[in-house]
Amino acid sequence: MLNREQLEQAAKAWWYYTVELAPGLVAQGTYPADFPYMPRMLMRQVQLQDAECLDLGCMEGVIPLLMHRRGARRILAVDAVPHCAEKMALLQNIYQARWDFREVGLMYDLSAKLKDAGTFDFVNLSGVLYHVFSPLHTLASARPLVKRNGLFMLSTNVVNEQSDFMHFNTGGKLQSEVNTFWYPSIPLLEYFLRYFNLAPIDCMYRRHPSSSPIYVPGKECGFISIVCRAVDAGAALPATDDWGKRSMANSWEYLDLSKQNYDPREPASKIGYEVPMELRETVARKGSIDLYLAVNEMGRRAQPAQRPQDTYLLQLGDQS
Repeated sequence: MLNREQLEQAAKAWWYYTVELAPGLVAQGTYPADFPYMPRMLMRQVQLQDAECLDLGCMEGVIPLLMHRRGARRILAVDAVPHCAEKMALLQNIYQARWDFREVGLMYDLSAKLKDAGTFDFVNLSGVLYHVFSPLHTLASARPLVKRNGLFMLSTNVVNEQSDFMHFNTGGKLQSEVNTFWYPSIPLLEYFLRYFNLAPIDCMYRRHPSSSPIYVPGKECGFISIVCRAVDAGAALPATDDWGKRSMANSWEYLDLSKQNYDPREPASKIGYEVPMELRETVARKGSIDLYLAVNEMGRRAQPAQRPQDTYLLQLGDQS
């Protein structure tokens, strides 16, 4: 265990998350103090006790740590490069938590790279999709890692408009960060998920405020977190979407990049999710939600956080 002086030095390094390293000693991360950490908030609705969990794009490991504290049985944290591995090990030591870490390089072909890891009840892919050249490729390769009837959480930047467009970050017009490429519209992102047999059952959305450096004048952009249930082939698509179902069955790209071939002997996941009251009737009746309606008509918008536990700040006593 590091002494106080060593922890103070560690706190001066660059951190993605804001983390309490010792009583009264906080390593400052990249997000404002009142910015709602929506993946964290939604994960509280997931019944993680005894679950097998995967975090894709883990940074220092706050999500795996919270999975551990919620009673997950097996946790694998994955990232493209080991740039946060030392800080992750530090957190594991300070918070007395354990999980495995794996470096996978570019976030493509994930199911092939993690083939020996099996499948998971809960998979989180947050803060990754806008950093890859090909979001469809990343989604396609992540989908086989979810158990049948498991849960998949996705968080990314979007444009809140009714269109089938995906906006490229041409000349940095959406964000100056050089590894940010794509903002899909909310309906297009929903179609991507449904195309890979993921039925949305909950979401939270936060518009980028005008004070944010990534605010785009004249266009409503924001960050969305979505929880989906993994369903059988074609079950998440509209009954009238013949193209989607034929594409899933016959597309060379789909069949090669998203091999959703489950061992029939493997039981379906029993992981539960507490759907919020305002969406419960829709999910019970239809099995999924319309993300654009949920954001714009059903109140699934996050406000500035009132509690530290709803932000990117991890405190020593936090359990979720």
